[in-house]
Amino acid sequence: MVVQDVINHLHDLAPLAYAEDFDNVGLLVGDKNQSVSGILVTLDTLEAVVDEAIENNCNLIVSFHPIIFKGLKKLTGKNYVERVVIKAIQNNIAIFAIHTALDNAFQGVNSIICDQLGLKNKQILIPKKGTIKKLTTYVPKEKAELLRQSLFKTGAGNIGNYDNCSFNTNGIGTFKGNDNSNPVIGQKGQLQNENETQVNVTFHKHLESKVLKSLFEAHPYEEVAYEITTLDNTNQHIGMGMVGDVEDPQVESDFLKFVKEKMNATSVRHSKLLNKPVKKVAVLGGSGAFAIDAAKAAGADIFITADLKYHDFFSAENDIVVADIGHYESEQFTKTFLVDYLSKKNTSFAIILSNTNTNPVKYL
Repeated sequence: MVVQDVINHLHDLAPLAYAEDFDNVGLLVGDKNQSVSGILVTLDTLEAVVDEAIENNCNLIVSFHPIIFKGLKKLTGKNYVERVVIKAIQNNIAIFAIHTALDNAFQGVNSIICDQLGLKNKQILIPKKGTIKKLTTYVPKEKAELLRQSLFKTGAGNIGNYDNCSFNTNGIGTFKGNDNSNPVIGQKGQLQNENETQVNVTFHKHLESKVLKSLFEAHPYEEVAYEITTLDNTNQHIGMGMVGDVEDPQVESDFLKFVKEKMNATSVRHSKLLNKPVKKVAVLGGSGAFAIDAAKAAGADIFITADLKYHDFFSAENDIVVADIGHYESEQFTKTFLVDYLSKKNTSFAIILSNTNTNPVKYL
């Protein structure tokens, strides 16, 4: 197995196409064609983590956060980022970062938090826009079923709990090939009227290249007429944050103590308690102040996140309790999840959970 094979497995879990535009995900250091001797999974790639990879004969580090976030103009070792990159290159260690691609995945960071807290009926808090596309094409009527089945095999036509979804309209297509054409039906230079089926299927954004490859391979025409449009439809399976139901409603103070215990948090900073039972909870791993209004709109009683500033607590406005459990604390179980996921995909080499605590925040 080479590095790209591991990347393909991670892409199946959290396609990089859904990472946020500001992010820097993917293979940051190394050769995608390098054979993998072992994988070390970490939340952050620090020098100690690279040392740990060397010690365990791991030449691929799968990191949640990207070590390279902004452009590097020099590699002189003047800061921890440059030192990590230099050491990784010197030891032929590849570094892959998944970050907001996993934040936006339905089975990603926020689902992990929900599971840790025992929340039920999980739903995306802020669905990501522009993730659903539609293909419209035209094919001879007798070839329509073959084309549809080819497209379905790529994942096109999947809508929520349904698959093999399409809409088809029969009509007359016209075309006339020039002297350089090689028509499959009719003769060059002659107007052809053909019974055709208009085939419409939706698909997830990250499947576009596969869908087009399948279209061109299965379509009989020399020139394939098609259109791809991006839809505004809400995608309930991709996006930031999650909201879920508490199985046994609790008073706010008890629930926050429960959160502190389950998330291994040293402290929990929160807004004013409202003396209401906690029935619905919104979560967003990492910095989530931007989602406070979304948590309110979802009817959440408590919003669990991190990196809240002083004035963010005012934004609760007695409508919701907002709670900051710490950035590292909100994402710490992600690496265990990735180890379990990758272990199921491969048994030929070691996949190791990093023992390095990379939390930069300390408490007295």
